[in-house]
Parts: sequence; C-alpha cells; structure tokens
Amino acid sequence: MIQEGEALAIDLSLKAEVRLYYDVYAPGAGPSPLLVALHGYGSNKGWMMREARQHAPEGFAVVTLQGPHQHIKEPREKGGPLRYGFGWLTNFRPEESVALHHRAVLDLVAALVARGVAQGEKVFLMGFSQSCALNYRFAFTHREVLRGVIGICGGMPGDWDTSPAYGETRASVLHLSGARDEFYPPGRVAGYAARLRERSPDVEARAHDAAHEFVPAMRADVRAWLAARA
Repeated sequence: MIQEGEALAIDLSLKAEVRLYYDVYAPGAGPSPLLVALHGYGSNKGWMMREARQHAPEGFAVVTLQGPHQHIKEPREKGGPLRYGFGWLTNFRPEESVALHHRAVLDLVAALVARGVAQGEKVFLMGFSQSCALNYRFAFTHREVLRGVIGICGGMPGDWDTSPAYGETRASVLHLSGARDEFYPPGRVAGYAARLRERSPDVEARAHDAAHEFVPAMRADVRAWLAARA
C-alpha cells in the first residue's frame, strides 16, 4: 500500500482479458489446409478476408484475425458512423503486443484443428504491412507450427540479429514486395531474402510492379506457392 508521505507508484499493472475477433471460411467437410491471414495497420478482418480468399487455392480454409489496437480511422462526416481501424502493436511496451500476437495465433490454430476445420501439418501464415514482421517473429520462434509464412509489403523483425528467440524453422517463406512501395522500397528490402535464408531452407522473394498494395500478380504468386506446398 502507498503510505502517507510516500511517492506515488507508477506503471503498475493488472491482468485483464482481451477479446480478439476473427472470421473463418471453411470450404467443406473435413480438415483442410489453412491460411491464417493478418491485415495491416488501420485495416480489419473483413477486408483481409476478401483479400485472403483471392490468395488461397481452392480447398483451403481461411481465417482472418483482427488486431487488438482499435483507433478511429476517419472523423465522423454529416452524422454518419465513425470508422475504425485496427493495429497490432505500438511503441508502448511492444514486447507485450508481440506476446499477445503469438498467443492469439497459437490458440487460433489449435482451436481450428480441434474443430476439424484445419489440418495441423498444413498451416500457413500470411501478413501484410505491419503484421509481416510480427509473423516472421512467430514463424522463427514457434518453429514447428507452420508449413509456410508469407510476407507482403512488409518488413523484417528489428531484433532479427539480436534476439535469442529466433532459430531455424521448417517453414517455407515467400516474401513479396512492391517496386513502388513508399514504405518498403527496393533498397530497404534488397537483403531480406538472404537474411531469411539464414533460418529457413526454402525462401522465395519477388518484386512486383506495385505500390503498398495487393496486385493480381501477387495473388497469383501466393496461390501457386501455397498449392505447391500444401
């Protein structure tokens, strides 16, 4: 307890339940290969589901998880509804957001396998923009969970060379970038393939004529890559 005359204690914490939301598409009876798709900053699970289904081959189950950090995306106009976006982490204690992301993906995959939606040995994780580096953190930390990980228009973990958590994974890696991406331009991503090959035996990296966006050629690349590994 804080006694009279003592300094105020700051940055104390308590545990609280966080409720995360997700959408699922199941193609039919029986467990299927699974694509777990995570949106970028300011987006949401519904938008990512529309995109992810265009990336997934026929017969894949698709699940899209929504980020925990909600924010107002646009101001209200003429009495209309507020628009919200979601993100995965902030600069405030980012390690806690990373841990939450890892726990959410693990629990989500386990739940879908238990429900007979997904084949546990054929789980693929795809991220766009902000979620890309988070997914790489997951893939190279939980090294037996994924069959493959896909990064699109995103970055590498900032602690790639310093964190003891990362090791060699069995997961294949596909990294797609945009030649006109203002956030991850060619000069920034040029060394990604070599760095990823340090810890994965199967890495492909390709650049497309795109800005910070999905384009049809990317969707075709992902579909073919997933089909070959499922």
